[in-house]
Amino acid sequence: MEQIIQFFSDNYNMVTIVILSIFLGIEVIGRVPSVLHTPLMSGANAIHGVVIIGAIIVMGQAAPDNYLAIILGFLAVILGTLNVVGGFVVTDRMLEMFSKKKQKK
Repeated sequence: MEQIIQFFSDNYNMVTIVILSIFLGIEVIGRVPSVLHTPLMSGANAIHGVVIIGAIIVMGQAAPDNYLAIILGFLAVILGTLNVVGGFVVTDRMLEMFSKKKQKK
């Protein structure tokens, strides 16, 4: 428990920025019209490629005996990949809705 308190006191500025960005994100997303949610979310999911790159770097820099970093990096790669693929699937389905339907002859 002492280590957690020490971490928060050492990184007070970063913790404050994270908490404020959470509230700001909730406010911004709450004000977006429902029509725009799908395009914004598919674009945000595609940005998770950065998460995949970061997780690969973390896994590459981790010590061989640091199983926590390796497991968390592996989970981040898997979940980030699922998010990227899901973002592209949603975008593809959304674009299909706007395409003209083929007429039967």
